[in-house]
This record gives sequence, C-alpha cells and structure tokens, in this order.
Amino acid sequence: MLTEPQFFGFLLAAVLITLAPGPDNLMVLGMGMARGRRQGIAFGLGCASGCLSHTTLAVLGVSAVIAASPLAFGLLRVVGGVYLLWLGIGAWRSRGAGPLQRAPVGAQQPLLRLFARGVLANAVNPKVVLFFLSFLPQFVVPAHGHVAAQMGLLGLTFTLQAALLFGLIGAFSGSIGQRLQRNPRLGQWLDRIAGTVFVGLGLKLIASR
Repeated sequence: MLTEPQFFGFLLAAVLITLAPGPDNLMVLGMGMARGRRQGIAFGLGCASGCLSHTTLAVLGVSAVIAASPLAFGLLRVVGGVYLLWLGIGAWRSRGAGPLQRAPVGAQQPLLRLFARGVLANAVNPKVVLFFLSFLPQFVVPAHGHVAAQMGLLGLTFTLQAALLFGLIGAFSGSIGQRLQRNPRLGQWLDRIAGTVFVGLGLKLIASR
C-alpha cells in the first residue's frame, strides 16, 4: 500500500518535525527534568499516543472528502499547504526553545496517570488536529487505492516514531535541557530545519494536482 519512497519520505519529515522544539516535546523535557526519567518517559509516551486520535479523525475526514469530491480534496490540499507555509514561516521566525518551562515539582504521580495526562494534552490540542489534516494527505496517493489504509499506516508511523523520540527525550531530559539552556541557538536551528520542511511540504501541496 505504501511505496518505499512514500514511506521513508514521510518518516524523515515526521522525525524532523518531532525533534523541532514545540509544546509537546518541551513539556516532556520539563517533566523529565523536574520529576525524573521514568515520569518523563511516561508523559512522553502519552503525548505520542494522543496522535492516534488525530489519525482517526484524519482517516475519517479526508477519506470522506476524497470519496465525495476530487475538487473538495484539491481544496483541502491547498488549504493544508497554506497552513504548512504559515507554520514554516513561524518556525523560521522563532528564536528557538526559549525559556524552558519545567513541570512543577510536587508529589510523585503514578506513571499511568502521567501517561493519561500526556494523551489528554495532545488529544485536545486543536493545532495538532489541523496539523494532521494538513500533513498526512500529501503523502497519500489516491491512485494506489485504499486511501483510509494509507492514512492509517502513516498516522501509526508518526505515532511510533514520536513515541520513540519522546521516550528518549524523557530518558535524557537532564542533559538535553542543560544543552538547550547553554546553547539556545541549537533550538533555533532545529526550528529552522523544521520550518524548511514545512515550507517545502506546503509548496508541494499547493503545486500538486
């Protein structure tokens, strides 16, 4: 269903976007720095798992649009492309991670509760919904058929790589946080890389037919 160029192109873009400083990975980083590695990992895995809800919405929504009208799908691609361009320009203008907001230190919460908090933090974020609706469709090739399955596999791929990276961020939160605080330009360059990816994908969406 997914060709190798289709899969690996998506995976590369997903990894670069996941690594760029943003609300989710900075929350994971702060949680790990304040409460410990296990807590950071649990929260990070929860944040990644929240992507499954967005995948479900994207599968149902985009599949319905494609079935209803090729013109509507084309409009969705253009709107998604403009949104990705806006994200890319914002990432280029960013000054990096900024002051790292640590999670408040307090009584240790059960790991399952921290996992649930991570799921909720990601699942209710409307910006992530918009991102998935804009990002996933451009890697779908309707001519290959099984559009819903393609979307589902791409969303699952994004979730798995995010779980791996967020888990690593939680595990190495202390050293990562210190490095970002000592060298803010590192976060800025990660943002610029992600911004370039966003702009490139947005232009590709707008130009594609």
